Amino acid sequence: MHPYQVKIGTQVKLSEIDPNDQSLFPKLTKKNYFKALEKLNTQLESLQELLFAQGKHRVLVVLQAMDTAGKDGTIRSVFDGVNPLGVKVASFKKPTPDELAHDYLWRVHPYVPGNGELVIFNRSHYEDVLVVRVHNLVPPEKWSKRYEHINAFEEMLVDEGTTILKFFLHIDKDEQKARLEERLKEPSKQWKFAVGDLDERKRWDDYMQAYEAVLEKTSKKHAPWFIIPANRKWYRNLVISQILVDTLTSLNMEYPAPAPGLENIVVE
Repeated sequence: MHPYQVKIGTQVKLSEIDPNDQSLFPKLTKKNYFKALEKLNTQLESLQELLFAQGKHRVLVVLQAMDTAGKDGTIRSVFDGVNPLGVKVASFKKPTPDELAHDYLWRVHPYVPGNGELVIFNRSHYEDVLVVRVHNLVPPEKWSKRYEHINAFEEMLVDEGTTILKFFLHIDKDEQKARLEERLKEPSKQWKFAVGDLDERKRWDDYMQAYEAVLEKTSKKHAPWFIIPANRKWYRNLVISQILVDTLTSLNMEYPAPAPGLENIVVE
């Protein structure tokens, strides 16, 4: 089991997990990070091309985090160089009226990966046991049933050939403060700042409780959660890249056999 993987049936206390942890790459520094990431990017690019060419497996990556934790930055850095034909990103924001007229998983299912695809969820179906819970958008007796709904939904995807990896990008409140202040000061980043982020920040403790429940109730053997220390952006990127490379390698993929008679073809 990976050291950052949430063990099934264990209690999670995020306040006791160090978001500055660097134990997987103890001797690495930000200075020589780029060389290490480049190597992993190259491996991931080759494995994703193999995934697409074979057209057999499906991979779903779920990214969840508090504001500023780096979901967008993770996507840019970790998936740099992959073939856009076989990689898609789906973002789930405030539901539309049409989406609200259906069950909460209705808007998610069309975006899960098909054969040969790797899909990244930037936020996900877990918003319906996070934001919904924290803001009391539906009563507890309704959202409390959704953990099992989600487990069943993900188990169905796995049974149909999908590999699921779920990453919670773990930062602390002080780091979020620093990143929000950076957005305010840097003109090129001010567009990212939303006043509503401050309202969400006031609910930090409520969100931590909601995330702990998610991590405890929905980390399963078929769809594990990983709590990624994310105060150091470079370390976050390396850990997620390594997990992806290891997981794709374990699929033991092969290129499809060439069409018969290619050895006799001459390109003129």
